[in-house]
Amino acid sequence: MRTSTVNSILAMIAFLIPAGLLAQTQTSPVTPDFSGVWQGRGAARESGYVFTKEPLPMQPWAEKQYNYNKGPRDPMGHGRNEVFPSVDCKAPPGPMYVLTPPVPFEIIQIPGRVIMRYETDHLWRDIWLDAQHPKDLKPTWMGHSVGHWDGDTLVIDTIGIRPGWLDGAGHVNSDALHVIERLRRTDHDTLRDDMAFEDPKAYSKPFTGQYFFKLRSYTDLGEEARCTEFWQELPLTF
Repeated sequence: MRTSTVNSILAMIAFLIPAGLLAQTQTSPVTPDFSGVWQGRGAARESGYVFTKEPLPMQPWAEKQYNYNKGPRDPMGHGRNEVFPSVDCKAPPGPMYVLTPPVPFEIIQIPGRVIMRYETDHLWRDIWLDAQHPKDLKPTWMGHSVGHWDGDTLVIDTIGIRPGWLDGAGHVNSDALHVIERLRRTDHDTLRDDMAFEDPKAYSKPFTGQYFFKLRSYTDLGEEARCTEFWQELPLTF
């Protein structure tokens, strides 16, 4: 008798709950939370390797520009400061290069968008979720990024990047650069970014890379605005 009564109550509850709401409750995935301040390990400009330890398949003009960017050496291991984006203040870094300095950035998640806010020159990057690239896209320094969730992974598709430095080692990119990133949390304190690069103007074939970020305990970013008159007056010996 008691079992029959319980079954009747459950059947009535199921009838009263809208089918769409019930299905949504049962199948809606939990969106991963990447919120927080993260920082990469940094990459030495003199090493020549940033996202991969393999030589990049550069087109002749890109290799020539790379060799120019990374030399001559100074005692600190730097290349040509006058063309180094973090020093010359002539152009902001692109969305890949800005990841390479050992400088923190913050990930903010809001409905329809993931925002990356960098301490470096107070740059930011918008990743528009479940969106499409505009057809009349004009290249910008940070490009245009769209993304979607694939389980626990944020898949980011970026195009429309202006020509510049691809990374901190001096590799370059053209306006044809297309990057696919798969960003996921391997543990609570680690983000892994698997990258696939395609840029037929600058590289003879696609290539892949990888980068890791560690979660920081603090939540505030510092005020780093390097492209100021004061900064430009400093000796370029760092």
